[in-house]
Amino acid sequence: QVQLAESGGGLVQAGGSLRFSCGASGRTAGIYAMGWFRQAPGKEREFVATVSTSSGNTRYADSVKGRFTISRDNAKNTVYLQMNNLKPEDTAVYYCTARDLPGLTTSPTSYDYWGQGTQVTVSS
Repeated sequence: QVQLAESGGGLVQAGGSLRFSCGASGRTAGIYAMGWFRQAPGKEREFVATVSTSSGNTRYADSVKGRFTISRDNAKNTVYLQMNNLKPEDTAVYYCTARDLPGLTTSPTSYDYWGQGTQVTVSS
């Protein structure tokens, strides 16, 4: 099993920045990719970004390209999400996730482990 612990998040004005971190513990050697999803009230959970822990290859949702950057530190088993130029529509609960199988997928059902989530609120 893998446990994920998120930190960061909070309230920020539109145009501002926030940075998340997510640390993995447990059976981390089997993790292929880590990433982030988000879920706004009344909406389905949606893909944000993911990174391969081995190659460093990344994939982003179109809505965050050019504004968000995902990175990883394998020595610390930690993935980061730097969010710049935040918009009110970025308001959501953000979840850290990880998967064991290869592939930088965008479907939440393809991920094996989930953090508890952290709230981001962007005011206009």
